[in-house]
Amino acid sequence: MNVIWHHAKVSKRDRWLKNSHRSALIWITGLSASGKSTIAVELERRLFEYHINTFILDGDNVRHGLNKDLGFSEKDRKENMRRVGEMARLLVDAGILTIAAFISPYASDRAAIRNLFHKEEFIEVYLKCDLTVCEARDPKGLYKRARNGEIPDFTGISAPYEEPAKPELLLQTDSFPVNESVDRIFSYLTQKGIILNKR
Repeated sequence: MNVIWHHAKVSKRDRWLKNSHRSALIWITGLSASGKSTIAVELERRLFEYHINTFILDGDNVRHGLNKDLGFSEKDRKENMRRVGEMARLLVDAGILTIAAFISPYASDRAAIRNLFHKEEFIEVYLKCDLTVCEARDPKGLYKRARNGEIPDFTGISAPYEEPAKPELLLQTDSFPVNESVDRIFSYLTQKGIILNKR
C-alpha cells in the first residue's frame, strides 16, 4: 500500500498560540442516562462563551453518518470506538478542544484511544451514576426495553460496563447537578492550563 503521512507547515502548537488555548480530548464515559450528552452540551456552551474552539462528538450523532454501518455487538462497538478515536485525534490536531460523549464500556477501548494522545491531551471524565437512577431517568426507554429482552447486549443490563480505574475526573452525577459537573470540568481545564482563567 503506497500510503504516507503528509506533514503540514502549520503545527498543533501554532494553532494553540493562535487560539490562545490548548487542544485536548475530554472523554466523557458512563452508563446510558448518566448525563453524558447533557453535560457535554452544557460544557460546550460554557467553553464557546469563553471563545474556545470546541466541538462535541456524540455517541448517537456519529451513528447517523460516520458509523451508521455499525451495530452494537462487541466487535462493532470496538470499531465504533476506533473510528471515533481517530476522528478525535484529527480534531485535537486541528487545535479544537474536543468533547466525546460515549458509553465506551470497555476499558481496553478507552485505553487504546488514550494511547493516541500525549499524556495531558486525554482527559477521562467518568460519570458515576447508580444504575437505579439511570433506569429511573431512562429518557429513551432503553432500560425498560432491555429488561423486556427487546435489546440484546445492553450495557449495564446484559452487557458489562468496565468502570475507569483512574479517570482524571470522577463526577457523581446521581448527586451532582449538571452545572456543578460542568464547573468541575471547567476548573480542571483551567488548572491544567488548557484554557485561560479569563474571558
